[in-house]
Amino acid sequence: MRVRDITSVIEGFAPLAIQESWDNSGLILGSPDQEVHGILLGFDCTPELVDEAAGCGADMIVTHHPLIYGGLKKISPDDNVGLAVIKALKAGIAVYAAHTTADKVLDGVSGAMARRLGLEDIEVLDMDGDGTGLGAVGNLPTPMKAMDFIEYVKSAFSLSLVRCSRPTDVLVKRVAMCGGSGTSLIGNALAAGAGAYICGDISYHHFFTPKDFMVIDIGHFEGEVEIVDILFSLLRKNFPTFAIRTSERLGSSNPVHYF
Repeated sequence: MRVRDITSVIEGFAPLAIQESWDNSGLILGSPDQEVHGILLGFDCTPELVDEAAGCGADMIVTHHPLIYGGLKKISPDDNVGLAVIKALKAGIAVYAAHTTADKVLDGVSGAMARRLGLEDIEVLDMDGDGTGLGAVGNLPTPMKAMDFIEYVKSAFSLSLVRCSRPTDVLVKRVAMCGGSGTSLIGNALAAGAGAYICGDISYHHFFTPKDFMVIDIGHFEGEVEIVDILFSLLRKNFPTFAIRTSERLGSSNPVHYF
């Protein structure tokens, strides 16, 4: 098995051509012709994940967030990105990321959020025009009171708390969402007729919402982490006898801690 065999499957699901202009999805370290004997999937390509890959004999890492977003001016072991690069190169590990490519397909990040909530008639929230785009929007099977919906969201995503604007006085029927940082799509959610919008990284001023509309911040990691399982299932389906595993540290790899 070679790197290109793995990437062709991932890109059949989440094509590189649809990534955002600022993104760096795709093969970040390694050659397409590099031989692969095992794959480790994680959320962020940290030095710890590289150590885990080396320890379990995986010579390819697939993550959601890219190891490198922009150009590197230096590669130093004193920096987390630099240390991960050094460790991966030394161990001969290829690194691939499916970031906004996996965000912009409805079977990816935001669609997974919508399905977790049991929404119906799910559509792309911010359509590119080719059936892909950021976010998702759909309808609850039964309208819910705002406080009941907030508790439902917490239960669906296994959360002990969320950050929310003032709960509305009307029933929530239509719901929009975007995995990760999604404040830029609040206007799209309003235009789509949503009564609630779910994403991560909402800043203070965005909690001042119009009447009959509320925003819920479930966290960046919490909204996106399911993509790791989606990519695992994709690769396992296509390579059923190949050594593919998910990081044992996935559940504890969120860099944000709550006390």
